[in-house]
Amino acid sequence: MLKAKEIMTSGALTLTPEDDIAGAAKLLLEKHLNGVPVVDDSGKLIGVLCQSDLVAQQKSVSLPSLFTILDGFISFSSNEELEREVNKIAATKVAQAMTPDPVTISPETDIEHIADLMVERKLYTLPVVENGKLIGVVGKEDVLKVLTKSK
Repeated sequence: MLKAKEIMTSGALTLTPEDDIAGAAKLLLEKHLNGVPVVDDSGKLIGVLCQSDLVAQQKSVSLPSLFTILDGFISFSSNEELEREVNKIAATKVAQAMTPDPVTISPETDIEHIADLMVERKLYTLPVVENGKLIGVVGKEDVLKVLTKSK
């Protein structure tokens, strides 16, 4: 069975948390990428910026539902959730729009597990991490290439 290390893209492009959102969006479009790992100064993976993170900037803010009791208001949703949503919509830096603490795979993860993650969790960019360091990325196109080779 194929493993991540056999289908991953090594030397993948990365972004830093301080990168400009407009430049990151341009990179994703020009390179036809669904997502790009975000690494800190030491090369540690801290997030992934996906097309869906950028699309989220175009949505409207959903205001929390409120319940009135004794002239006070009780919110049915958390203020943290609202703050996170507003920050993502107003993002100017990658750190504000990225998905932090992404799901990762190891070089030994088999293709069936990779496909399961992509389908069940709707994750199309899976960073490959070994000993805490990013060593590559498996994207949905990498999995599709395997399918076309086996036919």
